[in-house]
This record gives sequence, C-alpha cells and structure tokens, in this order.
Amino acid sequence: MSVETCLLFDESVVKGIAAKTQEPAWMLNARLEAFKDVPNLPLPKLERTNIDRWNFTDFTPFTEEAAIGSLTELPEDVQEFIFDKEQAHVMVQKNGSVIFRRLGDDLAEQGVLFTDLASAARENEALVKKFFMTDGIKRDEHRLSALHAALNSGGVFLYVPRNVEVKVPIQGLFWLAGEKAAMMPHIIIVAEANSRIDFVANFIARPGDEAAFNNSAIEVFVSDGARVRVATVSSLGKETVDVIYRRSLVSRDGQLEWIVADLSEGRVISDNTTHLKGEGGTVNVKTVVLGTDEMRANVTSSIHHWGRHTASDINARSVMKDSATSILNSITKIEKGASKSDGQQSGKVLMLSPDARGDANPILLIDENDVTAGHAASVGRIDPTQLYYLMSRGISRREAEKLIIRGFLDAVVSQIPSESLQASIHRLIERKLQS
Repeated sequence: MSVETCLLFDESVVKGIAAKTQEPAWMLNARLEAFKDVPNLPLPKLERTNIDRWNFTDFTPFTEEAAIGSLTELPEDVQEFIFDKEQAHVMVQKNGSVIFRRLGDDLAEQGVLFTDLASAARENEALVKKFFMTDGIKRDEHRLSALHAALNSGGVFLYVPRNVEVKVPIQGLFWLAGEKAAMMPHIIIVAEANSRIDFVANFIARPGDEAAFNNSAIEVFVSDGARVRVATVSSLGKETVDVIYRRSLVSRDGQLEWIVADLSEGRVISDNTTHLKGEGGTVNVKTVVLGTDEMRANVTSSIHHWGRHTASDINARSVMKDSATSILNSITKIEKGASKSDGQQSGKVLMLSPDARGDANPILLIDENDVTAGHAASVGRIDPTQLYYLMSRGISRREAEKLIIRGFLDAVVSQIPSESLQASIHRLIERKLQS
C-alpha cells in the first residue's frame, strides 16, 4: 500500500511544516522516516473498540494561523478556558500554529523554559533531542504515532530546573477550528529533581466547527523527588476524531498526578501509560468521561511498576447518555522485582439512557509476590434510593439527576487546579446534560 492510498497529501507537506518552523535537520529527518512508515504500520489495537472506519485520513494536515497580541482577541467562549487573562502563564495554539505565548519574568529568571517545540529545538537542541519521542511514545508504535511524528506542529516544551517550585499552573490552550482542520501538538514536560509544576492542557472547539482530527501526544518526565500534576480537558465536536496519547516516566520518589476529562462528542481514543521506574515513585490517575449522542470512546490507563515500593491508583468514571458508548480499560502491571508495590483501581460507569453503553474493564498483571493490588468496577443506572432522597426534599427529578451526576463526576473535576476552569467544565457538563 502506498502513502497516497492512505493519505490525501504527500511528503511535500511534511517538508513544508519543517520549513515553516525552521526546525533542526534531525527533526525533519525523523518526520520523513515516520511518514514513510505510515502506510506500513497497523492502526492501534484497542480493547473492545473497532476503529477501522474512523477518519484518520481526510483532513488538512497543517493550517497556519495569524498571531494575536492579547488574549482578549480570542472569542469569548474560547477565553473562558483561560484561568486569568491578565496574569496567566499560557500558550495558545490554533490548528497548526502557536498564536500566543506568555511566561512571567519571575519564572524565566528561575530558568523555567516554556515555549513551542520547534523554538525549543532550535534554542535548546540537545535537551529536546534527549526527550522527544525517545522514552515515551515511539514513532513506529502504530500508524497514528507515525502520523503524529510526521505532522506534529506547535506544541509545548516545558522545562522546570532542579529545586524550582512553580506555584501557579501553566496552561496550554489548543483550539481546533474549521472544516476538516487538524491539530497535532506535541507536549513535553520535564521536571528536574525536587521541582514542582502544575500544567493544564485544554483541547477545545467552538460549537458548529466541523473539525476533523486531533492527534496529540504528551510526554512527562518526573525526576527524583519531583512533583507534577497534569490536567487535560478535551471538548471537541461531533465530527472530530480526538486522539491523545499520554506517556510518563517517574523516577525515585517522584510523584505524578494525571487528571483527565474526556468530554468530546465524536470518536475518542484516550491512552495514558506511566512507567514507575524509580523506587518510591507514585502515580494517581483520575479520569472522567461524559458521552452524549453517538459518541464512542476508548479510554485506557496503563501503569507499569518497575521500582520497589512504588504505588499507583486509577480512578475512572464514565457517564453515558443517549446512544453513547465508552470503554474504560484500567491496566496495572507489577513487574518482577517491584516488591512492596501497591496498585489499586476503581472503575464506575453510569448509563442514563436505555441505548447508552459503558464498560469498566479492570486488568491486574502481577509478576511479583510481595505486593498488594486490588480493583473495583461497577456499571449501572442512577441509584433510585439517592434519587428518592433528593426528591423527598422538594427537588425535581431532573435536578436531582443532575446533582447525582455532578457529584459522581466531581471526584475528578474538583481536582483540576483552577476554580475558574472547574466552573467552565461544570457549564459544559450542564449543556451536555440538557441537550
């Protein structure tokens, strides 16, 4: 099979992206090698989800957008996802282009790097080359990773030096706009020893946008004793295939927290894999999925324990409405030698409509004896006892259902490090439940 039969564009597009960003030669060579692999690699194999008919080919691979001088130039419904328009450390990407970036002088003086990936590759080449698609997601992992490696643009490189604590969240806003548009940011977060950072990534589209494809990757490297929290919120439209791969490595005594809110309406692949490499490393994964209409989602959280005394916890929750379907896969693997480790899982699904479907699929793979591990899973409807209790207090059935659903989802949403962003997500959830 040739590239032409798989995609609607050729190698010149790949070279054009590299030329516009003026990236180093090694990055262009990596792009071209990945592009050659695209037609020869299979699509990823997802547990209980067939993606063969999903749209991975019919999109415009790169759209250059004009820069803006102020966040107030964004549409109001896009601005509402920014924490603090006056003070925020933020980067905004629209389709293929970074259109705005701001990092306070206080963080820059401490050595924090926060820029788009191509600029980082030009100005800090050795550092970027060390982390870009080496120990996280691989270029030849499957067809979608190769496509991302060939076409990625914009993105983020966030580097926090040793012992630096960033006290306010840093944000990336990724806006997919236009018919058949595509967005493929690559995000790298490096937290050196004993540093501290919160990062929030919003993937959004405005109502009415008939965008086609989001194929994003996030790689996080947590050094010894570092503490990192990463929140991703996706709210793309019905016509969009929304793919996000998250990869992370946690070193000795490192602490990582993933907060994942998958609220897109189309086709969703949300894949999160963490390797606990160093002794005493921990990871907590909190995932929430809300599906309406004919949304199809496959959400997988995988954790590999390699070091001794490592700990992990996966808390996944899904609410399905109309004829939406979600699969929650939770996979914990404790490798031989990872003694004294602890891996826990919890997956819960609420189905609000007769045609809605949801599944919680827990998997424990244990190759070491001296460990603890456990899982819990439940799939069902709203508890009638809870509903009766609220209605007995004078609350209508519709409002009582909303309160129960909000409480169910707030186990994750309440952990997002911004009250204003939490409020935006609550408004989005409210609109979805009313539709």
